[in-house]
Amino acid sequence: MTVISMVTPTVRRPDGLVVAARSLFRQQGVDHARLELVVVDNDPAASARAVVEHLAAEAPFPVRYVHEPEPGVANARNAALAVAQGEFVAFLDDDEEAPPGWLAALLAIQARFQADVVFGPVRGRAPPRVVRHRAYLERFFSREGPSESGAIEHYYGCGNSLLRRAALPHPLRPFSSVRNHIGGEDDLLFGQMKASGARFAWAAEAWVWEDPVPARLTLRYALPRAFAYGQGPTAAAAARTPPDWLGVAGWMTQGLVQASVFGALAAVKWAVRSPNFAPTADKAARGLGKTLWFGPFKIEFYGRSSGGVRLP
Repeated sequence: MTVISMVTPTVRRPDGLVVAARSLFRQQGVDHARLELVVVDNDPAASARAVVEHLAAEAPFPVRYVHEPEPGVANARNAALAVAQGEFVAFLDDDEEAPPGWLAALLAIQARFQADVVFGPVRGRAPPRVVRHRAYLERFFSREGPSESGAIEHYYGCGNSLLRRAALPHPLRPFSSVRNHIGGEDDLLFGQMKASGARFAWAAEAWVWEDPVPARLTLRYALPRAFAYGQGPTAAAAARTPPDWLGVAGWMTQGLVQASVFGALAAVKWAVRSPNFAPTADKAARGLGKTLWFGPFKIEFYGRSSGGVRLP
């Protein structure tokens, strides 16, 4: 019997973990006898153990608890794959909530297009008390894609995705530890899979909610994160074997132009207190990231300050 492993990495987010797990318990259109949930606790103190034990008692399928004490986003995802039994692995982060038809929609698109990885939309959701820059912040934490399901040439992030294990370059540790603290471990993996001929698909109906923690619903968090996102394509070109230095130069040049144009426009909008300042500043930050992608400019969002991985 084909088993589907649903994976939720977590660190010190008990409330979000409960919401995510219970949304998985309510999945419809899939035989629960084929399912399992793997929760990876990346807090060195193993703070999620009691929560997972409580959830396991109410789950309609097996729940596996994994403690990965070594902080790092790649470590957490690899620890899940080391114990997951599934031929397919679906990732749902601990700040996400899946509607009842989510998993069935991912599986249907995988079967239809024989895809190695299927991605779905993410809808950012801010609590009512967030007023300033609300529209921008909800869009920032969202993932938009094609309006209809189908095969795609590019890839997205690991949150809200379905992977066919046989297509992974390594069945147990496909995520690179070099990205443990800066993120982008999924971009590195999917870029490697694309180069090997992997098939990607988009499942427009397989959407999930994302509920960012309140501390992230500010420009002080979002703009540095936009800068880090901008670093992604340039860093990926440099990480190839051999390095794609022509690609690096192209991304850096594009980033310099983007940062200059949108940086100047953002300054004007800030001076006149334009309500549309945040999206323009975001574009400038991403452009700057494409240019300043190396060494001391790398931003560590994972594992250092909190003692554990903080998954986006």
